[in-house]
Amino acid sequence: MPELDIQISVEDEGWPQEPALEALSLKVLGAAAAFLAKNEDQPFPKMAPEVSLVFTNDAAIKEINAEWRGKDKPTNVLSFPAFPLEPGGMPGPMLGDIVVARETVEREAVDLDKTFDDHLTHLLVHGFLHLFGYDHIETEEAEEMEALETSILAELGLSDPYAGQDPLT
Repeated sequence: MPELDIQISVEDEGWPQEPALEALSLKVLGAAAAFLAKNEDQPFPKMAPEVSLVFTNDAAIKEINAEWRGKDKPTNVLSFPAFPLEPGGMPGPMLGDIVVARETVEREAVDLDKTFDDHLTHLLVHGFLHLFGYDHIETEEAEEMEALETSILAELGLSDPYAGQDPLT
């Protein structure tokens, strides 16, 4: 299984304690990395690449979303690859950053009738795939990314988050 160096920053006191976030993140991203390596022939460098996880709030992610995407509203997760990467390409020593907003995750989990941890798990997988060059702008790309998310989540014992929905384009 590929190793990852996961760095965590908790910027909002409403999040679970850092050890719980670290345990969940290691489990989820480890499963995602193992799945990509095994099923997508994704190479990994010999030295564990670093992933930065920022657990923040709606106000902070709204600012980031406005600055980097021109969308002046909060969102659930944002990913910032350290280097451009196509799916299947060799990543560098730093994969990038994944930023997650607590209040949005909480609202969406309630709306989707899921636990907070299950929804956070999905968003971490989603953000992680973006670091490897997967996207959902075009329908075909969205279908590929959603299929990967669904497969990785199944490995973690979670159901298809997209069942009965159109792709995320």
